[in-house]
Amino acid sequence: MSTDTATGSSGTTSPSSSINLESVRAVARKDFQDAVRSWMFWGLSLFFFVLLVAVTGTISYFGEDIAAEGATTEALVLFVSQITRLVIPLIALILGWKAIAGERETGSIKILLSLPHSRTDVVLGKLLGRSAVLSLSLVIGFVLAAVPVAALLGTFDVTDYVGLLVVSVLYGVAYTALAITVSSLIRSTTLAAAAAFGIFVLFYAVWPALVFAAVLLIAFEYLPDSDLVAELVLLFQSLNPNAAYGNVLSLVTSVAELDEDAVAQLEATFDGSIPFYLQDWFALVVLLAWIAVPIAIAAYRFDRVDL
Repeated sequence: MSTDTATGSSGTTSPSSSINLESVRAVARKDFQDAVRSWMFWGLSLFFFVLLVAVTGTISYFGEDIAAEGATTEALVLFVSQITRLVIPLIALILGWKAIAGERETGSIKILLSLPHSRTDVVLGKLLGRSAVLSLSLVIGFVLAAVPVAALLGTFDVTDYVGLLVVSVLYGVAYTALAITVSSLIRSTTLAAAAAFGIFVLFYAVWPALVFAAVLLIAFEYLPDSDLVAELVLLFQSLNPNAAYGNVLSLVTSVAELDEDAVAQLEATFDGSIPFYLQDWFALVVLLAWIAVPIAIAAYRFDRVDL
């Protein structure tokens, strides 16, 4: 309940809804240290290293035309992002779904809250700790792969490479926030795992299917073929974090999510100006919202659940 308090050894109380940055860091640090001592952290770092080197090797071996055009780093970003668009959400959901639900199921959450940590501190600390695991494994994999990637590519654009890393980290944090939210709302780890899988299915199958269904309904005149309906469908599509990931990459790298023909078609559709929700800067807002909104919901609800 919102009136719950956590009492520390000093006898002070911490309201469950308060935020103490030192407390948040303490929860995050323990979460991160536990992960670093496990095989998962180093396994993820190795995975991202192998992924980058393998894709680069494939491009350098088969992509003579790409190399001749000097667009090898752009091709690397394009191919790697297609894989990370699928893999990073899976990793983030696996890292986060048990973060709080697991401790609630075993009862260890009560021990954690007996220390001077508010419930909000726990939610934020878990988000930072699990996000740090994924983010640092990405950074290590990218840094270790930088030398062989540059050597294999011949022409190496540092800006594109770093841009891919930064956007991938942000994308991973967004899905980690969703996983932590699910974990904070559900007591059972089995149900939390099912909900995390449901999130993946939602964004990779259900969301695109709804967009496709709307397009078909418009084509067969079951929905009015009006500018308003088209804009609502496109807006809905742009709110998918997977779509936002590709558009943010267009913002910070030389890889364009839409080709020139698609851009020209959109401009013609909307009288020469592309709507704000289809612009790359809005995709960044969408990704940030997928971090802030779920965590705000998690903090609000976890503050009121019965442990």
